[in-house]
Amino acid sequence: MALLSVSSPHTHQPLNTAMVMQLVLLACIPGVLSLSWFFGWGTVINILCAATMAVACEALALTLRKKPLRFYLNDCSAIVTAVLLGIALPPYSPFWLILIGIIFSILIAKHLYGGMGYNPFNPAMVGYVVLLISFPVEMTRWVAPIGTFDGHLPSLLDSIKACFMGLETIDATTMATPLDILKNNDSLLIDDLFNDNRLFGQWAGIGWEWVNISFLAGGLFLISRRVFTWHAPVAMLTSLSVLAILFYDGGSSASKGSPLFHLFSGATMFAAFFIITDPITSAVSTKGRLIYGAMIGALLFIIRAWGNYPDAAAFAVLLMNFAAPLIDYYTQPRTYGHATDTSRKSEGQ
Repeated sequence: MALLSVSSPHTHQPLNTAMVMQLVLLACIPGVLSLSWFFGWGTVINILCAATMAVACEALALTLRKKPLRFYLNDCSAIVTAVLLGIALPPYSPFWLILIGIIFSILIAKHLYGGMGYNPFNPAMVGYVVLLISFPVEMTRWVAPIGTFDGHLPSLLDSIKACFMGLETIDATTMATPLDILKNNDSLLIDDLFNDNRLFGQWAGIGWEWVNISFLAGGLFLISRRVFTWHAPVAMLTSLSVLAILFYDGGSSASKGSPLFHLFSGATMFAAFFIITDPITSAVSTKGRLIYGAMIGALLFIIRAWGNYPDAAAFAVLLMNFAAPLIDYYTQPRTYGHATDTSRKSEGQ
């Protein structure tokens, strides 16, 4: 009689790096579709350009470091970094801007520190911040979303032309983001601002509400697949909401914005589920993730409200990347069998 080999029902195949990266790419699709619906082809072209450049830079770095190309390229980490950077950049970014961002993300922030697993800072956010500080005009020029003005979004051909010849070559209306408009508002009540400015929707900016909901859906999918836990995203969104409630004055001209405005504007959900959950640059213990996420949410609101950058997700993440090792040091669970954590005591002796 033949015997059937059956695995236990509670046994699951662990996710390897490539599988995790592929799930992240899959979860990005709803957000990319929303960005494309409201802002046109620009984000898709950003991603395609960034992915091509990222693979080339990754191959160059691996060759110089004498590492096997196929093994490391198959983990898809370079493509994920490229996709995250492409999403963060304004649609229709020029190709040279994308190239500079990828060089800093892949060659500097990743391989200069020893490659994946050794980088202390989120590579995509390093590239983004370098571009934001160096090229503020190009990094704050967003095309007005569909439905806000009488103009139309660029066609695919015009979008490609904008990438390689500049946005000035096509007929497109560029505007500040709702976060930037609210930050510079000093005369209108919040209700009047929402009623008088066609860029604002029900809670936040037109298009931005659906973009954030789409990234929220993608993030929940990743949590359901156990790619990461809920602790950091929930802690970030909670602390952001609490501070927004505390400093919301009901809607005066000096208002910092309602909690819903902060939750569904800019890169809030994208940062909460796709950036701060990076397992390499974030805290690793459960308590550490809660602290890490809460501090990012607090920094996000503080910089948005009183800093110079309306959407401060990248700065908040990089600042907390600095603190992640310290958070881990003081939040590691005690060793099994010990009443107290003796590891740090022994280190101090």
